[in-house]
Amino acid sequence: TMLKSTSFATVKKENVTEELNFFGKISADQNNYIDIFPLVGGNVVSVNVSLGDYVHKGQVLATIRSTEVAGIQKDLSDARTDVLLAEKNYRVAEDMYNGKLSTDKDMMEAKGQLTKAKEQLRRSEAVSQIYNVRTGNIYSVVSPIDGYIVQKNINKDMQLRSDRSDNIFDVANTKDVWAILNVNETDIDKISMGMPAIVSTLSYPDKKFQGSIDKIFKIIDPQTNSMQARVVLDNKDGLLIPDSKATIKVLHRSNTEALAVPSDAVIFDQNKYFVLIYKSQNDIKIREILPIKQNEGTTYMATGLQEGEKVVVNNKLLIYRALNN
Repeated sequence: TMLKSTSFATVKKENVTEELNFFGKISADQNNYIDIFPLVGGNVVSVNVSLGDYVHKGQVLATIRSTEVAGIQKDLSDARTDVLLAEKNYRVAEDMYNGKLSTDKDMMEAKGQLTKAKEQLRRSEAVSQIYNVRTGNIYSVVSPIDGYIVQKNINKDMQLRSDRSDNIFDVANTKDVWAILNVNETDIDKISMGMPAIVSTLSYPDKKFQGSIDKIFKIIDPQTNSMQARVVLDNKDGLLIPDSKATIKVLHRSNTEALAVPSDAVIFDQNKYFVLIYKSQNDIKIREILPIKQNEGTTYMATGLQEGEKVVVNNKLLIYRALNN
């Protein structure tokens, strides 16, 4: 009955995969990280979000009452009035032209004035749209993307100068994040593009996040004598928090071939390594092995096993104890 729930693995010859461990940190994807600057100065009327809030594209983050906005609103209002006046003048010129009371030149002039007024209105509307102008001299600061508020440098009733060069919000979309690893000079030759990587963090030590190296920064930091590489990670669950510490395990496939079994099939007892060789229900033998390399998933050895042999994986300890007794 024990053998019914027992699983087996076949001894295979494969390239030795070495695990390289690096320290690093989780970073927001800089392609989805936006600094938000106010386009006008003025008095902050409202701040609608707090640090860490999730916001949607187009959501109003803050409102500012501004004299600059008043000027933009006046320009827009004047442009609309000018179009109405030019349209009226054009209709009058048309009627007079049809009644043979004016010349082609008068007609063309009225048409030119109308075209000019419409162009000015289009420009004023575009400026008003850029500045998110609302009635009452109010400028609305809106989020350009979906994401989290990761920086906030604005409070209600604050006076913002029009020549301010600092941002008032940072918004980061963290559906994808980066794990930035620090690679020592001695390990640089072992790192290459596309290598699989497993990332873990202190916040979720039992969770493994899979990715691969997609960028290597070919610059040595003189202070740490290390180079950086990047792993892109899917973070739709939001478990990976920017600036948190991370351990990054990179899998380096060497050209050396060796016999391989799952590490779950290996028994460590009295400072020796063993596997259980399965031939049939009545023929299971303990065999000592000498691993040359062991990683989380696989154990490699030069000798002790033959390709194609079957080893016991789960229930191995129960069977091992039974055979020893």
